[in-house]
Formats: sequence, C-alpha cells, structure tokens
Amino acid sequence: MKTVILDGYTANPGDLSWDGLREFGELQVYDRTAPGQLLSRAEGAEVLLTNKVIIDGEAMAALPCLRYIGVLATGYNVVDIGEAHRRGIAVTNIPAYSTMSVAQIVMAHLLNITDHVALHAEAVADGEWQASPDFSFTKSPLIELDGLTMGIVGLGNIGSQVARMAQAFGMKVTAVSSKTEEALASMGIRKAKNYDELFRQADVVSLHCPLTDETRHLVSRERLALMKPSAILINTGRGPLLDEQAVADALAEGRLYAAGVDVLEEEPPRGGSPLIGAPRCYITPHIAWASAAARRRLIDIATANVAAFVRGEALNRI
Repeated sequence: MKTVILDGYTANPGDLSWDGLREFGELQVYDRTAPGQLLSRAEGAEVLLTNKVIIDGEAMAALPCLRYIGVLATGYNVVDIGEAHRRGIAVTNIPAYSTMSVAQIVMAHLLNITDHVALHAEAVADGEWQASPDFSFTKSPLIELDGLTMGIVGLGNIGSQVARMAQAFGMKVTAVSSKTEEALASMGIRKAKNYDELFRQADVVSLHCPLTDETRHLVSRERLALMKPSAILINTGRGPLLDEQAVADALAEGRLYAAGVDVLEEEPPRGGSPLIGAPRCYITPHIAWASAAARRRLIDIATANVAAFVRGEALNRI
C-alpha cells in the first residue's frame, strides 16, 4: 500500500517520526505540496494524509487508486466529504489531540496581558529597574484574575479545559453552550442566555466554537460595543470568528482593553491584517496546537486511524 503525506512539516519539522506508517507499505513524505503538485505526488497512492492541502472532487476523480484520506487536524473542511462518500473513500480526522496545549496558550495570552512578565523582564535586562528610585518597578497595570468573569463561547474539549483553568485562578465562568443549564451547573459554570449577554457581562471572552455561517464575524462591531472597555478578548479558535477591522478599531479607540489571538483570517497574513500593529493586540502565529506533546499525539492518532482502516475498521471516521 502506498501512503503519501502531502504537507507533513508543521506536524513534524524533524523532531518526531512517521515510521509507524511504514508498517503499511511504501511511505512518501513531503514537507509542503503546492496545488499544482498534488496530482503528480499523489499518483498511485491508496492513502493520502493532508493538513491544509485541499482534496476536492476533481482531485479524487484524477486519483483512481485513492481509498483513504486522513486529515492531520480536527477540522476537515479541506476535503469534499460528500464526494469522498460517493466514491467510497474513507475520511478520518484527529480529534482532541491538542486540548491541553490550546488551553495552555489561552492562559498564556491571558497572563501576558494581565502581568506582562516578558515586558518587565526585558525592562530589567535593559537597566530600567536598576535606574528606578523605587524598589518595585512597573511598566504597565497588573490585573488580578481572581473574581473576574471568564466568558467562554463553545464548551467542547478545549473550552471545558479553559473553564477548569480559569476556575483554578479563581475566575467565575459563564458560557454559551449547547449543554443544559444543569450540566453546566455541575461544572460550576453559569449558562449565558445568548452571545450578547455573555459579551456584555464577561471580563474575558475566549472563543472555542467552530466556524459556521452563524459564527463568522461573531465578534462584530455591535458585539464589541456591548463589551466592557476593560474587557480582554482571546481567540484561539478560527480567525474569521473576528471582524478584524472592528477589533482593531475598538483597541485603537480604547473600547477594548486588549486582545490575544493565535489565528487570523489569512494565514500566513501575507496580505496583512488590521490586527497587526493594533495597540495592545498580541498575536502568536497559529502555535496553540503545536507543542511537541500535541504533535506526537497527532501522529500517533493518524497512525492508529490508518491501522484501523487497514484492518477494515472505522476509527475517527467522518
């Protein structure tokens, strides 16, 4: 069986191993695959693994040997699922591999905004504390999380873990979720009636919902107008959940205290983004999923998915 990994670099830039997949036959790994390279590289493959390379119906029609597509991510919008089903091609994804890593980045952004540890450490390295007349030297306001309200949109694996971490800091948690009020109460979480109520009440809003027609630009000018000027916005979900220009304007005008984002509408942002350079906006380059532990889990689950397919079983099948 021939297996081709189309864009393996982000999952494994060289510190991990794909060797588990070699048990199933020939394995070809490409760091990156441009759209024009897809068909030549995938020729003769029964198994294709992709992260961001789009595999549409036209590609499937041109690859008659293809029997299985493994998406190296949780989201699977890069594959035409309907066409795959019509052609009898199995499709799998990688669920829940990065829960702890993403939740950790949420808290890293939040602590960066509230405590500015790196800013103060750099000030010491630059000699600013040494020149200060006072024993305690601060360059920005320090914000205590205890007693503040964390508003979470989406209580799946990641959102639930963020809730637990926020509670560990003494924060109150409210959420928009499909879970019942009773189920949330058992988790120590108050169920918000709707998005507007959550945005109005929360001191911190963290986004963990899927990108749909309903949630695209969920953070709009209208919702930003509901937020406290002291509020903090965190987005580690999907870039288009934010109206980036509206968020940049709110930051510039002092209607939003700060934002920490790990995702943008365009990635990488070669066309720029209103958020780049916006005041008190801290952007990381889509790294929340990318800890070594999370990437190792991703590869292990991807290998297990292929092994199940070879045995004629369905594991993480879409």
